[in-house]
Amino acid sequence: MDSYVPYAGSLKDNVAISLSKVRSTMCNCGALTIPELQKKAKLTLVSATSIVEGGAHDVIQKDSTPAIK
Repeated sequence: MDSYVPYAGSLKDNVAISLSKVRSTMCNCGALTIPELQKKAKLTLVSATSIVEGGAHDVIQKDSTPAIK
């Protein structure tokens, strides 16, 4: 998983999102099965500061609202 939140809603509402994150992680590890993922995956502890520093910065976000003419 790419992050953790204390409460994100009901399990029913979040299963599809969680499964897509697992599939993405498997792809990043080059694993086709859960047992293969268990063998290949390496967990890394990431600090809150690292998450902030690793995020986008010095970027001006383009306004996505369409211009009215």
